[in-house]
This record gives sequence, structure tokens and C-alpha cells, in this order.
Amino acid sequence: MAYGGGGFAISYPLAKALEKIQDRCMNRIVQEVIPPVLDSTSDQPPLFDGTTRNRKTMYMYGDMDRDKCRKPKVRRERLYTSLICPYAQRVWITRNYKGLQDKIKLVPLDLSNRPAWYKEKVYPENKVPSLEHNGKIIGESLDLVKYLDSSFEGPSLLPDVRYLILLREFAEELLSYTDILSRDVHVSFKGDADIGAPYDHLETALSKFEDGPFFLGQFSLVDIVYAPFIERYHLLSLDVKKYDITTGRPKLTAWIEELNKIEAYQQTKRDPAELIPILKNRLGVVILY
Repeated sequence: MAYGGGGFAISYPLAKALEKIQDRCMNRIVQEVIPPVLDSTSDQPPLFDGTTRNRKTMYMYGDMDRDKCRKPKVRRERLYTSLICPYAQRVWITRNYKGLQDKIKLVPLDLSNRPAWYKEKVYPENKVPSLEHNGKIIGESLDLVKYLDSSFEGPSLLPDVRYLILLREFAEELLSYTDILSRDVHVSFKGDADIGAPYDHLETALSKFEDGPFFLGQFSLVDIVYAPFIERYHLLSLDVKKYDITTGRPKLTAWIEELNKIEAYQQTKRDPAELIPILKNRLGVVILY
């Protein structure tokens, strides 16, 4: 059977595939309006559009007056985040890349003056990011990146099955290096440690696959995990050390250039004028201790 019009016909499977592609394109074109940042004076957002968590007459339980239930309440999954936290940015990028802006709403928090209800009623760990999904709260950025990729529709961020074992082993190796990278970069800002060594490691890693500019060749969750940190370290190295991490590293240069072309990432970037003072302040804490 074929579906068509205007002088040509296409198969139903192709039509569905094109529909998904079009939907993803539309998701990337639309610029999201970032919600206001919530602080200690802010009320807890509703679980349903028009229905607060504390009301016992929720539509989902069938307790509302039937006349008021003709238009179903829409449940929105919530991603509690910070607009300046690199760990939270990882999950934000993933959510954008998979086109989940309408399904998962951002709830930005002021981490220096966070609401009491967040710890008391949402996430006892009192950290971001966290995701409210299917009646449960999930935390930790690496876990959340993987969870969004496996639990929601949208472009996959895991390698093609043909290279699954090889690529996933390399991916896990890279993911485990992120903490080492952060440690070494912080040490390099403390004293005379080689500031370039961590980036030489990344340059070597980016040379492993030749079918694209990213860590696994094609864009993947590994790039998402590194992006927020390289964004910050690049800015801080230029400002504090007058050191450009891309000099003499063509693979890292190409990675940053291609990353900046991805709309899902672009929408999460902050103004350097906002980030640098925050980073310097955090660096001062690191040096102090």
C-alpha cells in the first residue's frame, strides 16, 4: 500500500520515518524559553498542568468532578537543574538532543539559595540534576544521561550495534576519565603542573575513530558528558593562564567546532561573562583547600 498526493506516492513505513525526522528538525528549530530560576521564596511547581501535588482531587486518580475532567490534565516530567552547573548541563543537552522539550520541563534552581521544598519533598540529596519521572526521582548526571537515552524516544546516543562491544568499552573508558580530567585540570591551576597533559589525552582519544569528529566518531553521550567541562576549562584557561587548549590539537579544535554546531548544546550554553566569575570563585575554593 502507498500513501501519496501531488503526483507521487511513498510507502507507509517511509512516511512514518520522514515524520519522525521532521519532528526532530522542528524540535531543534524552536528556541526554548527558559523558565525563571526558583529560589527559597518560590513555590513548588505543580505536578500536573493546573493541578498541584498537594491536592487530593487529581485527575489521574479519578476523584475530580466529571464535568471538570473533560479536558485531561497533562502530566509533565520535570528536570530539576541549574543553568550554570556542568553536571546538570549534561542532562539538559541530552534532553534537547532527543527532542524532549515538550515532555520534560526544566525547573531551574538557584543553588546558592535553593528552595527548602526541593530537599524536603523532591530529592533528599538536595543536588542537581534530578529527574521526576513516572512517580520516582532519579539523580546523578551520568545515570540520567543513560536513562534518558534508553527510556525515551529520539536519536540514540549509543553506538551502532555493529561496533557495540568495541565502542561501548571505549565509551566507558572515556566516561571514567572525566573525574581524572577534572582533578588534573584543578591541580594545573594550583601550581606548576602541566596544564596541557589532560588535553593531550583527549586529543589522543579523539584520534581513535576516523568516521567523524567526535569521541566515538559520531555524536554520542560521551561528547555530552565532556562538553560542559571543556566549555568551562577552555574559558578559564584563556582567562587565567592565557593558555589556549586547542593550540596544536587539531582533533580537539574540530571537536569543539562541530559541537558548537549542535543546537541541542547551543541552547544550554551560558554567557562567558556570567560563567568566568563563577569559575574563578570555585577555583579559589579549590586553591584554598
